[in-house]
Order: sequence, then structure tokens, then C-alpha cells
Amino acid sequence: MESLKLPCSLPSFHGGNSLLPLPTSSSFPPKSNFSIHPNRKPALSPGFITRTIQIFPPSIFCSKHNVFKEALGMQFCRSTSASVQPVTEQSTEDKSNDVSGDSIRRRFLEFYASRGHKVLPSSSLVPDDPTVLLTIAGMLQFKPIFLGKVPRQVPCATTAQRCIRTNDVENVGRTARHHTFFEMLGNFSFGDYFKKEAIRWAWELSTVEYGLPADRLWVSVYEDDDEAFAIWHDEVGVPVEHIKRMGEDDNFWTSGVTGPCGPCSELYYDFLPERGHADADLGDDARFIEFYNLVFMQYNKKDDGSLEPLKQKNIDTGLGLERMARILQKVPNNYETDLIYPIIEKASELANVSYQHTDNRSKMHLKIIGDHLRAIVYLISDGVVPSNIGRGYVVRRLIRRAVRTGRLLGIKGDGRGNTDGAFLPSIAEKVIELSTDVDVDVKDRAPRILEELKREELRFVQTLERGEKLLDQMLADALLSAEQNKTVPCLSGKDAFLLYDTFGFPVEITTEVAEEQGVSIDMSSFDIEMENQRRQSQAAHNVVKLEVGDSGDLAEDVPDTEFLGYETLSARAVVESLLLNGKSVIQVSEGSDVEILLNKTPFYAESGGQIGDNGFLYATKGENQQTAIVEIKDVQKSLGNIFVHKGTIKEGVLEVGKEVEAAVDARLRQRAKVHHTATHLLQAALKKVIGQETSQAGSLVAFDRLRFDFNFHRPLLDSELVEIEELINRWIGDSTLLQTKVMPLDDAKRAGAIAMFGEKYGEEVRVVEVPGVSMELCGGTHVSNTSEIRGFKIISEQGIASGVRRIEAVAGEAFIEYVNARDYHLRHLCSTLKVKAEDVTSRVENLLEELRTTRNELSSLREKAALFKASIVANKAFPVGTLKEIRVLVEFMDDTDADSLKSAAEYLVDTLQDPAAVVLGSCPGEGKVSLVAAFTPAVVDLGIQAGKFIGPIAKLCGGGGGGRPNFAQAGGKKPENLSTALEKARSELIAVLSKKAS
Repeated sequence: MESLKLPCSLPSFHGGNSLLPLPTSSSFPPKSNFSIHPNRKPALSPGFITRTIQIFPPSIFCSKHNVFKEALGMQFCRSTSASVQPVTEQSTEDKSNDVSGDSIRRRFLEFYASRGHKVLPSSSLVPDDPTVLLTIAGMLQFKPIFLGKVPRQVPCATTAQRCIRTNDVENVGRTARHHTFFEMLGNFSFGDYFKKEAIRWAWELSTVEYGLPADRLWVSVYEDDDEAFAIWHDEVGVPVEHIKRMGEDDNFWTSGVTGPCGPCSELYYDFLPERGHADADLGDDARFIEFYNLVFMQYNKKDDGSLEPLKQKNIDTGLGLERMARILQKVPNNYETDLIYPIIEKASELANVSYQHTDNRSKMHLKIIGDHLRAIVYLISDGVVPSNIGRGYVVRRLIRRAVRTGRLLGIKGDGRGNTDGAFLPSIAEKVIELSTDVDVDVKDRAPRILEELKREELRFVQTLERGEKLLDQMLADALLSAEQNKTVPCLSGKDAFLLYDTFGFPVEITTEVAEEQGVSIDMSSFDIEMENQRRQSQAAHNVVKLEVGDSGDLAEDVPDTEFLGYETLSARAVVESLLLNGKSVIQVSEGSDVEILLNKTPFYAESGGQIGDNGFLYATKGENQQTAIVEIKDVQKSLGNIFVHKGTIKEGVLEVGKEVEAAVDARLRQRAKVHHTATHLLQAALKKVIGQETSQAGSLVAFDRLRFDFNFHRPLLDSELVEIEELINRWIGDSTLLQTKVMPLDDAKRAGAIAMFGEKYGEEVRVVEVPGVSMELCGGTHVSNTSEIRGFKIISEQGIASGVRRIEAVAGEAFIEYVNARDYHLRHLCSTLKVKAEDVTSRVENLLEELRTTRNELSSLREKAALFKASIVANKAFPVGTLKEIRVLVEFMDDTDADSLKSAAEYLVDTLQDPAAVVLGSCPGEGKVSLVAAFTPAVVDLGIQAGKFIGPIAKLCGGGGGGRPNFAQAGGKKPENLSTALEKARSELIAVLSKKAS
């Protein structure tokens, strides 16, 4: 490749391989029309070091090409006075030799920080975006900026974002590159630079910073993106044969049906360059790996499919850390990099196998565990707990998949001899050990992560055992069905998928156990079920939706609202905008519900768990002459920091541009302040009583109560609740003055301030401190002195999800109201029972005991009555069959309750003796149906099972049910259909028994 050779006078590094391809045509050096932005200054977070290097001596270039000389310098600063020092060959080699995952991440961030990008932290895996379940891309935290809904805080940024994707979970461990958890390194421009800079820097990062050989790099561009093609070829110097034009499916990024979109360009690494460029397929995973994707967000896709240029063109890129580590560390797959392999080694130790010497199937299982444990640890750290819904279900499925994979590897118990123990926590310890440069909070949360993992694994082992029992039953049914129908025994794909999806039973185990009993698996239908689930998962969880609409225009027209509510409860303000049914209007008349935007406001907008203020807006004219009164019932934040006051016009007409007096309801504000400060005291008390590892999982600060959700694995003891209440009321009685201050976020964290999970914070934060008790980052309103809270009482404590508890409580005026209401009810109860307050408990216990005795007596009488009815109808049994005479009885038992109906059926099968079949039905109450089927062993041996027989009968009565082969119960809600259902039961029994017993 002649075009990749450097002039002989230029130095070469890394064993003689050139780092930058430079064309040797007469046009070299390239034209200097490359936009540089000379005023950009590097934006570095603390701890990052600017490294200024120059790859080529300045003397190589004539003065008119100084721009390109700067482009080749790693500093690439916009200041022409920047100090540029040549780097020696040795220093470049030293830098390239550091190829650890942590080094790759750090060097990426430093590279872009030195080019004016602000280094921002990774956002949580739980996104502040209702359209996605989990953070699946680096750009997600910048979505409001890309939409124009919030103003950019910096012109460009760089991040190392933790991501989760589970749509391709079945490929994990099978391919070299698929993961559920991965890190996406990205650089982003918000209307600042565009294609030229993005492309040039991507190339420089790859070939200079990471030292990738230029002749091993390939580029893809969108088929119609001539601009990108020209930059890659004419300015960067990539040969034509290494640039592939690709179609819309591969190289045109869209956020959804409508919204921001644009062409993209990708960088690929070639593992087999000796194959040449003829017929090269970038989709060949054996040869190529895509490691860097550049999205040029330049269009808005409209409803009709047409494209219009965006007002602000943006850059969104992503470099896969695991992929780059694979390339630089020269290992055959992502799993064998230092980011994942130590976890695999730990799993290998517990499984008592050697990864390097084991078979491919075991290697795949070890890779699955290595991948899944990373995802599980970071999800739990970010507050996701296992459950059966939403993101909780994602982490539960990953845990179950890891557990069952461990069983396939032969890991028993904790892998260390304790067969009743859990092995995932041992492997998770290795993940936590590797987490320092990924997320510093993981180690602090380690006790909670390990406890949650242990509890979930042990719970699932029990589920897995139940799945084994269900599989045994399914196989027995399959064998019986095959024998009856003279077919080959086969377990349906639907049943296999039920075991997989509900019980976490791997299809490999299902297949192995089934084959031992001579039963095959219908894998084609199983694959269909899996594909249906995969499509649903992909559709639901792997799309970041962006839409450009009226709200984006509104953000440009309306400035942020100035909040005055910390200092005052009333203020003069100007009406900036009025929205009626979501549409902007000039005026609104009496009786209309309206949304009002003011230039400034004393009203608190709902955020941080605290609900919005209530109050009034008064529009006046002249000398206090009111022209409109608006009752405000809610205040919400929209488009960043715009306060939307939602209310009703009670009198007059309100117009845009008019001045109003905004007045907050002081009594309700005080209630909110009391409950918010009490919430801080509650969190402090919980940490003191049950442990520092507990953390907030959500909250509500309302006028009538507070609600606090926290991570904890068990219900709180009554003694713990009492201790918490006593602590909080003692702090209230201490009359402590609160301290509120604004400080840099890093300073606040170093001071020990607690950050609310899921909240986003700027560089400056508000810290609310109850000295000696609590310090939290909080933008809410609070009392000045703890004595204002007056009193605190817990109303309830309950579990709302696996590992998540909820406390509801009252404080202040709501506390007084609660105590008064309880006192009223107690006095009324004392009057009714004619006892003193201290004797109420014993009196109620006595009454309950009397009630239980009476109910037992009534139940006994009902059962006796049912048995009496059964003895009367027993002589109605009729024989069926010729070879074997089976006594059959199907009867209506009036209003007999379900328990008595069961007793009657048991009595009848004993009375009629084997073989006998009994079906009874009753209407125990309005809109209720009870059914029972009881078959003796000889009937069951004929292949007739009570559980399967009663279900279709119950459906006729609008219900369902089932049970064992010899006995089953069912219910319904259509008594009018019971006679028809019993007649159907009679005819079906006669038909099937006549055939089986004749």
C-alpha cells in the first residue's frame, strides 16, 4: 500500500510501523481549511494530566501549514502559544506498552480533555428517562441537550459510561464480543465541532495515542455521505480500498420513527490483513471488529419521513473499551482481557477447572459468569434489586442465568464445601475489587451487594429444585401421551420454554434429563418462543427515543425560571407564557385549567421527592384592582429548569406579559418543610439503627405524610421501629439549627454529604445539614430548627419489592392530626367495649377467641350437613363400563362451601369404593361457584386425571382450577352456568370411562 508509506525523512515508531498514514501525492500536506476554534481551552477534571506531545518535528512543515502541524500534535489545543515538546521514540513506546483496561479508559479521557472536552462522570445504569429501562448508550445522559430541551453546560464533553444491554443475552459467551455489561468511551459535541474534527481525532486517538497500525484500520461511511468519505481519504489519508460505503441499515443512525438522526462512520480493526482488500466484508467477525462509532447528528426526521437539517449539529461517538482492550492486549476475545479474565479465573477456581485447558462448552459457561457478574454487581450498586418487574427482572434473570450456569460447571453450594451456601458472592468480590476505576461507590456498597446476591441465589436454588419436579411431571405426561397415541415421546417447546423462562431451567439441562428418559425436545418451537421474547426485549429495552417537537421551540423562547422560594413565599413576577391544553395562548379566561410560566417564582416545583407548592396568583391593575385570580394546585419542572404552574382561573382573565403577585400557601409549605427535614432525620436514624449500608431507594415528601423507601433485606423489628422513633424525636427535642450552604460537588462528597440515588447534580450543590446528625445534598425546602417538626410517628413499614422496604410516617401538624384521630378512635372503642384504654387489647383478644370458636363450630356443622347430603345422594351413583364397572356420581350440592364440598367428595369416594369417580358442584354465595373432582386410583390408572378434567368444566362457569390426578378443586363466578357444567362433566365421564373400561 504505497499511500501508507511515510517520507523517508520522517521518524517511525513501534517497530518501524508508521502511526499516521500520509499521502505522498503532490497535494501533501492537505489543505489548511480545517476548523480549529483557537479560543478553546482544555477542560480537565481534577486528577487528569495534560500530556503535550508532537509526533513530527516542526521543521518538517512550512509555515503556511502550521494548522496541520497542530492537528498532528496530541495537545491539539486551540491556543497558538501552547508549549509543544517533541516526544522521543522511547517515550512513545512506554506509553503504548500500557495497555491495561484502566489505562485505555484513562488515556481516552485525557486525550479528549486536552482537546477542550469536559470530563464528566458516568451516569447511573438507572436512567432519568422513562423511554428506556436501563442506560444502554453513552449519549443517554445528553439526550435533553441533543433535543434542545435544556441548554448545554459545556460545548463538548467526554465520558466513560457504564452500559447494560440484554437484547442479545443468548450470544454472551458464544461470540468474542457480546456482553450484557460494557463500558462505552465517548466524545460528544453539542453544536461545537462536527465531522472534520471528530474524524481527525478518532484517527489520531487510534493510531497515535493507542498506536494501532494504520494499515490494519478500515473505515465505513454512509453510502451517500461524500463529505465523510472525502475527509477520511483526502484529509486523513485512508486509502480508498480501506473505506467501505454502507447502506442505511448499517450506517445511518436514527433514534426512532421521528427525531434526530444522521449518517455515521465506523472504525474497524483487521485481525487478518494478509487476506487483502478484495471482497473484504466488514461484517466478518472472524476478521474484523468494529471498535469506534462516530454519529453525525445533523438531521431531524419528520413524520412524513423527510429530513430537515438540525439547527444545532451534534457529535455522538462510542468506543468500546472491552473491544479496544482485546485489540491492544492481543487476546482472542473480549473475555480474556484484564477487564473480565480475573473474574473468569475466580469462577474457574470454584468450578475446579482450568480455563485454558477445559473444553469450549465449559469456557462458554465461564465467560457467561464473568460477563453476568459484572452486570449484576453494577446494577445492584446503582440501586436495582431483583424483582419480577422492570429492571428488577433484568437483574433477577442475570442472577438466575449465572446460578444455573454455575451448576452446569459443577459448582456445588458456595464452591468451598458448604453445599447450602452461595457461590456468586465469592465471584462478586473479584468484580468489586476491579471496580475502583469504573465506579468508586461500588466498594462502599459491597456489603449490600454481597448480601443481596447471596439471598437471591439461595432463593433461586429452591426455585430451581421446583423446576426439576415440574420437569419430572412433564416428562411423565409426555411418555404417557406417547404410549396412548403410539407416537415418539416429545416434550413441547412451550413446556421447555416455561421451564427456562419461569424457573430459570437451562434448555441444556432439560434436554439432557429428557434424553435419559427417552424423550426428545421440540427445539423448533422452543426457538420460536425464544425469538418472540428476544424481539419483545429488543423492542422494549434497546431504543433511545429522541423527538423534536414544540417543547424544543419553547425552550428557546422561555428562559429558566428564577426560584425565590428559599427566601420568600411571595413575589411579583411576569407571565412569560400560557399553555391551554398544551397549546400556547395569549390569554385565558375564568374557569379554564391553565399552565403558567413566570420569569421568577416563590413556588417550589416538584423535585427530589418533594411535591410542588400550592397557592394563588393575583393579577392586578392600577391601585390594587384585581383582574384575575388563579389557584395553583401543582408546580412541575419542565425542559430543565422551567417551572410550570398548574392551576385554574377562579376570576377574571389572565394575559401574557401581565404582572402578578405569586403567593405560596404558607401552611402547606410548612408541612412540606417539616416532612422533608424529618425524612433526612429518618435516613440518619435508619443508618444508625440497622446499619450504614442501607441506602435510599426513593421518597415522597407530601403535605400530609412522608414516604421513604430504602434497601434492606428483611422487615424491621418492632424494637427497631421504636428505637428509630425515639432517636428522631430526641433530635427534634434538641432544637438544633439547620445549616444550608452551596459548595462544589466534590467538596460536599468529601465532607460526607449523602447524595440521593438517581438524582443529577451540577458542579455546585446545596447541602442541608443537621449538625451532628445528618448531611445531605438537597434542593428541597427545610425547617430552620428541628423543634419546628414538633413530633414524628411511623405509620407503617412494609416490603414493596425484593430487598426494598418502605416506611410511611407523619410529622408536625400531620403528626398532631394523626395522634388526635387515633385518640378519638380509641376513646370510641373504649366506650363501645366498656373498658379502659389499657384493657382494650385483652378485651379484643377475648372477642377474637370467642369468634374463632364460633366459626369452628359453624364449620363443623356445615361439614356434618354436607356429609349428610352426601350420604343421601350416594345411592344416585350409576355404573359405567363393561369390563370394569366404575361407579360415577355427578351432583349439585346446593350452597355447600368449598371446604365442606371437599369433605363430601372424600366421603363419597370412600363410600363408593374403588373404582369410582365423583364430581360435585355448589353455589356457596352470590356470584360464586365451587367444584370438586375426586377419582379413585383405578380411575387414575386409566389415564384420567382429576386436575386436568375439572379445569375445562370450571371454564364454563367463568373460572378455573386444578390439582392432583386423584383430587382437584376449582371455582367460578357464573352460578347460572353450573347446571350446564355438571351435565357436561357427567357426559364426558360417561364417554371416556365407557371407552376405557369396556
